[in-house]
Amino acid sequence: MTAITVPRGLDGVIVDETRVSLPEKETDRLYYRGYRIEELAAHADYEEVAFLVERGELPGSAELEAWRAEQQGARALPPPLVSVLERVPKDTHPLDVLRTGCSMLGNLEPETKERGLEAIGSRLSACLPSMLFYWHHFHASGKRIETATGEPGLAGHILHLLHGKAPSELARRAIEVSLITYAEHDFNASTFAARVAASTLTDAHSAIVAAICALRGALHGSANAAVLRFLQRFDAPDAAEAAVREMIAQKARFPGFGQRAYSKSDPRNAINREWARRLADESGNRKLYDVAERIESVLLRERGMFANLDYYTALIYRDCGLPVALFPPMFLLARVCGLVAHIAEQRANNRIIHPSSSYVGPAPRPYVPLARRAAAGARGPK
Repeated sequence: MTAITVPRGLDGVIVDETRVSLPEKETDRLYYRGYRIEELAAHADYEEVAFLVERGELPGSAELEAWRAEQQGARALPPPLVSVLERVPKDTHPLDVLRTGCSMLGNLEPETKERGLEAIGSRLSACLPSMLFYWHHFHASGKRIETATGEPGLAGHILHLLHGKAPSELARRAIEVSLITYAEHDFNASTFAARVAASTLTDAHSAIVAAICALRGALHGSANAAVLRFLQRFDAPDAAEAAVREMIAQKARFPGFGQRAYSKSDPRNAINREWARRLADESGNRKLYDVAERIESVLLRERGMFANLDYYTALIYRDCGLPVALFPPMFLLARVCGLVAHIAEQRANNRIIHPSSSYVGPAPRPYVPLARRAAAGARGPK
């Protein structure tokens, strides 16, 4: 048999075409529909970016206002879903809460010819934050919060749901920029899971649940929470540097570092670093930010390891008051537009995703009847 080189994790394997985003390894740049992420993060709001990602072009003013109005009008939760959220145990992983909520909403408001993918995407973008924070407050304090806030954008809506009041402009914009940088990123694990499910012609809710299940894994959507827990181990930059050098010698792994879509730097990291610095300066407490900067510089200098999107996002979320357990779902709240775009793209030129494998099991062999297997002590394959 001819030996076959298996690309573990499909590393470097092109499985389809996309028009949605381009992480360019040669230049360490990221584009959404042809627009550089730096320009979008500097000048656009999240709703403009979500519209772009889903529909292919930046919206005009009338389109944008209609988009906002649609989102604002879809934030309320149906009573049967509220009942389910109240029954989900308080120690449940928040992404499991959203997996359950998305699935329940699919039962209550299934995809039909009249309620298509775009409508479902809009509904989920609007009410996934409502699900998350309703469940959080109900189990943290017994409060049944009103989820239909008057905030025009997703970032303000998230912070209003969390804190029960309108956010500061600095916090709102910092969260918004983080959502923009999380909105889309090629065929990552959760997006590819959604496309695999969509290729079977399943419904939209099921495809998005598949994405949530992939995002739930420790190697994908939980990195931002792991970063904060890591940084909080250190009291000062010098202590952090000493510990990191020892960890390097022990060949330890570092959360928030590395992204195989790029060669020398993740373009989203510099964007979020600046917003983390602004929040730290505003609060007057730079300790954790200074620790993060020192660790970043040591790993880049000593190991050539660069920080990725999740690294400074962890500080943004902490400084905006999010409990660390709620960091991973923020990825999903931002990424719905990207998932919808990829599901639509998969459906538009569909062929069921069915890769081949390289078989390395036993050679062909005869079946041994049970009596003879027992007598001889033979066993089946492990």
